[in-house]
Amino acid sequence: MAAPPPPLDRDGYLDRWAATHGGYDPRSNVLVRGWLGIAYAVARPLAAAGVPPDVVTFCGVIASAGVLLLAGLGGGWLLLATAMAVLAGLLDNLDGAVAVLRGRVSAYGTVLDSTCDRVSDLLLVAALWAAGAPVLAGVLGGALMLLQEYVRASAAAAGLRDVGVVTVWERPTRVIVTAAFLVGGSAHPGGGLPLVGMSAAIVAELIGPA
Repeated sequence: MAAPPPPLDRDGYLDRWAATHGGYDPRSNVLVRGWLGIAYAVARPLAAAGVPPDVVTFCGVIASAGVLLLAGLGGGWLLLATAMAVLAGLLDNLDGAVAVLRGRVSAYGTVLDSTCDRVSDLLLVAALWAAGAPVLAGVLGGALMLLQEYVRASAAAAGLRDVGVVTVWERPTRVIVTAAFLVGGSAHPGGGLPLVGMSAAIVAELIGPA
């Protein structure tokens, strides 16, 4: 079996990323460039070690399941659930970075990544419910999230550039809101439930206009 090609340098990674995202140049936006720089720095040793991107994808789902488990324990465990949510969000970006660096981008990987992302999204919504959020807010937020992602996939299939259908309520935003309110719940054990409920409501509100 042939050895995998050496990982791309940073500029090569940004060029390859642009080629897989409708030609959008990440160097034109300081936030995108900075975030992709972080993803590159973390993903490079994984790619050099030959870690398959699918393994990173599945680890993201496992981390999201860990958020649900820890959130159900309540109290101080919500702080650990917050850290696990941040890890899940990082892994969500690392699988694509590893795939790009190793030249392993494929239609199968794209479909697998999208499917696992939706599972992780629902696990995070369930984590808010486990931490005390109202069931109705969680169900509404999860349903609207799935609808948004379905519309995005349909738009991309119709020929729109995937960067062109980016909205205010992307998955990183959903992870940030979940993590922020989980840590708020851990900091206020006596009054954390309203904070968690507010998080679920924000999930539902922001997905709608997106």
